[in-house]
Amino acid sequence: MTLPRPDLAGISPEVQAYIESLEADLERLARPVRSARPDRSDEIEEPPSEPSEPPTTFNLITVSAGGWIKRTPRHLYDRQRRGGMGIFDLDVPEEDAPAFLVNADIGQALVLVTSQGRAFPLPVSQLAEAPIRARGEALSPIPFMPGERLAAVFPAQESGYLILVTVRGQVRRLRYHYFGKNLQPGTILYDVREGGAPAAFCWSAGDGGDLFIATATGNGIRFAESQVPVRGCLGIRVHPDDAVVGVASVREESGVFLLSNDGKGTIRQMAGFSKNKEPGSGGKVAMKADRLIGAALVGEGDDIFVISRLSKIIRFSADEVPAKEGVVQGVNCMALRADECTALAVCTMSF
Repeated sequence: MTLPRPDLAGISPEVQAYIESLEADLERLARPVRSARPDRSDEIEEPPSEPSEPPTTFNLITVSAGGWIKRTPRHLYDRQRRGGMGIFDLDVPEEDAPAFLVNADIGQALVLVTSQGRAFPLPVSQLAEAPIRARGEALSPIPFMPGERLAAVFPAQESGYLILVTVRGQVRRLRYHYFGKNLQPGTILYDVREGGAPAAFCWSAGDGGDLFIATATGNGIRFAESQVPVRGCLGIRVHPDDAVVGVASVREESGVFLLSNDGKGTIRQMAGFSKNKEPGSGGKVAMKADRLIGAALVGEGDDIFVISRLSKIIRFSADEVPAKEGVVQGVNCMALRADECTALAVCTMSF
């Protein structure tokens, strides 16, 4: 017997989110589980709920852990409703999962940073334009050393500071001119023996805001950016079984989008996340999650891109994600079938 779904209007948002999570789990368990990567020929993809944005010079850059990269004009990705299945994107083997999503203008340059802290410039215009569902090209310009891998990808800017956080929680601030036209391939940004490999990056205007750092276990810390000295410092104490996954430049009125590997997300309002007097503490719970995969500053009207291990990508409006001042489990942002989220990108809409 199938019972009708009752009206949940009078129930608290936390309970509604929990019920939606259970419903999504039941739906996923009712579907057949495939041991191998799905055959794309028989996949039924949901139609987009909204048309794409007007043509733009911005591109979505998708990069796999093994070094395959693809540039696709951002307007070719249609918006779906939050919680949809998405569509296939970077065409790579299952063992080489997508690891980075970057939003960059055609006139910008990407900075590729390795696990050894070496930086390599790559103009976006040098990447061949590709459709949404394509393999892309290999990152051949990077001469990886034994055991070295790609750790981060971000677009260079013409002002501000790059905030770099290592897996062990060390924070550094680097002026924008380090990553301009004079960046020499292989430049060492810092000694990885001090804090480990790079883990998270964001750009800051350097005008008196705060930094918010999140770890894989859902912990976070917020402190004044001005407290980071020239040579860097410990931003957050990280347990040996944990690692930093995201950093954002924030203010009291800001919201940070947090995403877990099971497709649940929330916008954590900084008004409800108290600021520490100084960096270096163990942080506190920012979101209830088995494993966070990223954190990014988000504003009203922005769009969010999420990609999964099996290369499914979804684009939806950030306005569909409830903003919360307290600790929550999050709402369904992407429907997954024997899959998990691996990367996210937040894009500011200018139209």
